[in-house]
This record gives sequence, C-alpha cells and structure tokens, in this order.
Amino acid sequence: MAVLTSQQIGRYYEEYRDTEIAFTKDIMHTLALDPRQIYIKCTGNQWPCIINSTSFAKAKIIIGTKGSAFQQLARRDAPAVNLRYCFYQNDGQMMTFLISGKIGTISSYMNSRDLAVLEVIYTQKPPDDFIEKIGHLIDANANAIKRKEDRIILTPDSCRKLGIPKEESIISIQNVPRHCILRDLSFGGAKVLLLGLPQFLKDKEVLLNLEFDEPHEIINLRGHIVSTSEVEGRKDIVAANIQFSEESVTLSYKIHINNYLTSVRKNELDASAKEMQNQADSQGASSGSSQ
Repeated sequence: MAVLTSQQIGRYYEEYRDTEIAFTKDIMHTLALDPRQIYIKCTGNQWPCIINSTSFAKAKIIIGTKGSAFQQLARRDAPAVNLRYCFYQNDGQMMTFLISGKIGTISSYMNSRDLAVLEVIYTQKPPDDFIEKIGHLIDANANAIKRKEDRIILTPDSCRKLGIPKEESIISIQNVPRHCILRDLSFGGAKVLLLGLPQFLKDKEVLLNLEFDEPHEIINLRGHIVSTSEVEGRKDIVAANIQFSEESVTLSYKIHINNYLTSVRKNELDASAKEMQNQADSQGASSGSSQ
C-alpha cells in the first residue's frame, strides 16, 4: 500500500468519518488484524474483547456480562477507556493503536444474556496510521461501486503498477484449468484471451486465478463469461469477457484495483494542474511583455 499524504488522510477522515465497517473475516484478513490482541483498558486494568465494528468516531465491542470488565464498564459513571488495536505489518512486526473513548450505549448481543455490545465513543481523533488503514479499505469499497466498470488495459507498465508479475494466468472453465492471457481488469470483471471456440465458451462458469506481488498473494475470482469474440487473424483464439460474482470479489482485490485507479487519477489531476499553471505563467509573461 502506497504511503498517503496528510491531505489524503485528512480526506479519508472527513469523507468517511461516520462510515462504519463490520469486522468480518475478509476485513480482518485484509487489514492483518490480530483479534487475540484486542483489549479494552480502564482504571489500570485491561480485558480482551471482540471488536465488532468501527468508524472514525466510535467502535462497538463485545464482552461477557459475567466478568469484572462488564461490571466496571456498565456503570453509569464508567471512567474513560482506551481501545487497543493490533495489526501485523508486511515485515511481520506488530503495529498497535490506543484510542481514547468513553462508553456509550449498551445492548445485548443477539438477545444473549451472556454477551453484551458496548459502544465506545472516541474522545480523540484516531492516529493517522489507523485512519489510513481503515480509510483505504472504505475507499476501495466505495470506488468498487462508483467505478465498477472502469477498465484497466493491461500493459507492462500497468501490470507493474498493479503488482501483477505476468500477463499469463490460469482460468478454470467448468473445473478444467486452462492457460489464458489477461487483457484488462476492473472491479467487476476481466477480459482474457484463450484457445477455444466462442460458441462453446459463452455463459460458462469460470474461476480466474490472479497473482499479485507486494504482498505476494493469489486471488481466485468466480464469475461467468458474458460475451466472446474471435481475435482478428486467429480463429483459434477467443477474447472472453468475464463478469465476476460480487460475493467472490475480495477486499484485497478491490484494494489492488483502487490503488491503481486512484494513482492514475492523481497523476491526471497533477498533470492538469501543472498545465493550467504553465498556461497562467505564459499569459502572465505575455501580459508583462506587452506593457
């Protein structure tokens, strides 16, 4: 993940301040969150808890109702708390955050008498590293909807920026693996070239294997071929357009695509701003010389 500027982190905070994410298995895996190292701290004590969800303004945790943690935190005059998060970094080291807060609403967890959901209202802005981690994920989810059909044509340069080591890949069609060449990617689909006949490939269920670097991972995306066409001059090669099943598109994949699209958009804006500045400088120089 590219290092964000303070301006980008500020945008995440302002734009997504109240956007809540639930800590599903996919999200915890993508964030490299260690659920065993999540604690709620209060009056010199700390208790393990389950993190249920968070935004940049508050979190929800789950604790047992029989222990001392609940007795302390459920009091009307409950003291200030600190919520401890713990993430793995790419180098295997741990990154921890303490966010100060106060206890808000308390409710039972799924009508259980043994578990309760406690709202922790943050009383300070979360650390920039936390905003970057969570904001990056929320931004990818948002753009996966807004820019679902934006296509990335795969060239050596775009593959390098995406972290894709090679254009060759494996696609399984009705559980039979076949070699293919990647031609474009989007949040919602892909185009590949492979040997075959168009009429025998259309509407077939597929599993596309995608390899990424930094960090190295293999992502498998399910979908189906929505259209096919022959490649000019090669009747034995088919261009197949794949639509991914929404439930198979992982957060990790969304982040890879979002990183590329946002970096390209930033470069376009920077180039446009530079061109406008050059034009302004040129007009200023012309105006000065005419005087």
